[in-house]
Amino acid sequence: MTPEFVIQIGQEALLLTVMLAAPILLSALAIGLFIGVFQAATQIQEMTLSFIPKLGAVVITLMLAGPWMIRILMEFTVRLIESIPSYLG
Repeated sequence: MTPEFVIQIGQEALLLTVMLAAPILLSALAIGLFIGVFQAATQIQEMTLSFIPKLGAVVITLMLAGPWMIRILMEFTVRLIESIPSYLG
């Protein structure tokens, strides 16, 4: 196993992490931005106001994108486990 090979696996794992985290983070960001604009327009400065909508957005995103996320993660894991013999030989 060469250092370049280990770096390639690490890069794939990091890319996978970004791909899996992006939908959740983007939905929370969009809701947070919307709530922030609403708070600025109405001058309501309650810090906890955005928590429940963000939590709801994250839950909905996980329900919608969850099967895709699990499939992608399983494909990566299976590919990694199946290629263990080639790593050792």
